[in-house]
Amino acid sequence: MPLRPARPAPGRPAPGRPAHRPALRTLAAAVALWLASPAIAAEPPPAAEAVPAANSAMDKNLFLLLLVGELEAQEGRLGSAHSLILDAANRSRDEGLFERAVELAIQARDGDKALAATKTWRTAMPDSPLALRTQVQLLVALDKPAELSEPLRALIQRQTPSERSATIVSVPRFLASMADKARALAVAEQALAPFAKADATRTAVRTALGRLALAADQPEAALSQARKALADEPAAPGPALLALDLMPKLEGAEALVQGYLAGKDALPPVRLAYARALDQLQRIGEAATQIRQALTKEPEQAGAWLSLGAYLVDLRENDEAIASLERFLRLDAAAASKADPGHAGERGNERGMTELAYLLLAQAQDQRGDLAAAASWLDRIEPNRLDMSALARRASLLVQAGRVEQARALVRDTPLREEPEARTRLLAEAQVLRDARQWQAAYDLLLGALRLAPDDTVLMYEMAMVADRLARFDDMEALLRRVIALKPDDHQAHNALGYSLADRNLRLEEARSLVRRAAELAPHDPFIIDSQGWVAYRLGQREEALKLLRRAHLARPHVEVAAHLGEVLWAMGQQDEARRIWRDGRSREAGNDVLTETLARLKVGL
Repeated sequence: MPLRPARPAPGRPAPGRPAHRPALRTLAAAVALWLASPAIAAEPPPAAEAVPAANSAMDKNLFLLLLVGELEAQEGRLGSAHSLILDAANRSRDEGLFERAVELAIQARDGDKALAATKTWRTAMPDSPLALRTQVQLLVALDKPAELSEPLRALIQRQTPSERSATIVSVPRFLASMADKARALAVAEQALAPFAKADATRTAVRTALGRLALAADQPEAALSQARKALADEPAAPGPALLALDLMPKLEGAEALVQGYLAGKDALPPVRLAYARALDQLQRIGEAATQIRQALTKEPEQAGAWLSLGAYLVDLRENDEAIASLERFLRLDAAAASKADPGHAGERGNERGMTELAYLLLAQAQDQRGDLAAAASWLDRIEPNRLDMSALARRASLLVQAGRVEQARALVRDTPLREEPEARTRLLAEAQVLRDARQWQAAYDLLLGALRLAPDDTVLMYEMAMVADRLARFDDMEALLRRVIALKPDDHQAHNALGYSLADRNLRLEEARSLVRRAAELAPHDPFIIDSQGWVAYRLGQREEALKLLRRAHLARPHVEVAAHLGEVLWAMGQQDEARRIWRDGRSREAGNDVLTETLARLKVGL
């Protein structure tokens, strides 16, 4: 049960409110009830139709209190109205009137009066769960942690046994607005102490306290709570989800998640959440594996098929990617046929997902070399729905067909659903030239743009990458150093310069310093980990290089990472594994320049 109190449905008494004593919140309601009193009824009904009288609980004094109180409220004298209604509530023991008194104090922006009213309410009606909830809510809203533990504990204690754990788990969300997170944790520890001893609620308590410890920037304490909770209840999803949120902070957290997922009762949604966490850590190969496993138990999850397809396209596992994306489209079409026509906004979002699937299918078919199939998927995107991603994919197909100038015109001039900034179109045109291997033309195009925007670090970086392909290494280095000077936290520039130095076997200590800085800025980027491994290899640190390159390849089995890992394995005498890694890389991208050069230099045939 959530901690936020729910209002009763119109026409129904609130829990704990006697049906014969209705809440009186407005002047009209007070007058209507008074006029219904037998003492002033205009004419009694005929004797033949007489029914037993249902006498009102309201006397003259109570009526006058309500009448004057509501008149005061209408005149804006909320403090006076609050006092009168609270007096009426005390006399009548009416829950609705207590609630009205609290509302009037809140409207008057007098939190202390509202809080005092809840205390009076609890004294008058000690069994009222609504009074407790309201008091707890006000204490949180007013940020008064010193008074919070007792009513919070009492509120949880009043829940039914079946609701108690859910209420405990909701405590971190409820306390999230408190400014002092460490104090919020201390309050919860006091309030939840009795429930930590009971088998039925111990796991919920540990999970809640772990969440609050994480919010208070105490990750070690949070991990300890998650570990204890999973030791007690290995199939509990709550502690596993807490461990997931701890993964970016603590290495030991992932082992807890994996332990939970190894159990036969592991829930697919937790596995999908793990996949999302792996994605955040840029470990998309492992994320794809987790989604595959989740789909074996819940194969009707359309969004999971789309995510899997996207990962597989990035990994160049094209056949499986196509099958996954087509499965998504079938499920999406089935859902669309059953959709409520009134939910147009939701279908609009789903339409965007469908168009993304078309774009990914076009990319997968392009990577397979089936340009006609790729074009047919792009043709399904309506012209007025085109964005820059779809346009760039169309341009890529034109380049492969030898129609480079047409591709350039396409990205320069085609109207799009949302017009991008001029730089975006220019970068797309430069990419067309790079795809066509017209390196000098790409360099000249970027140089012209950079002259107009001399401090644009994005243009500088792209121009540096083209300079590298032209073997203009001095220009490349100058451009990357300029990027670093203007944007010291640019991890890509640090990584690119460090990798280039290592690849040319120059100034290796400087290269190591650059890639180390890149890793500090983006510690989970597999391409930066690859660069660290390559620098270590150039420095003769083969064991360190092997460890780093294996890690990079597991996270992102890209063909260039495979080329480096294979070379280190080859140099260490592990030639069978090196060939296996290279073959896998070639199956993903047969014409990759780095892999081709590596095999030629080492005189290796696959």
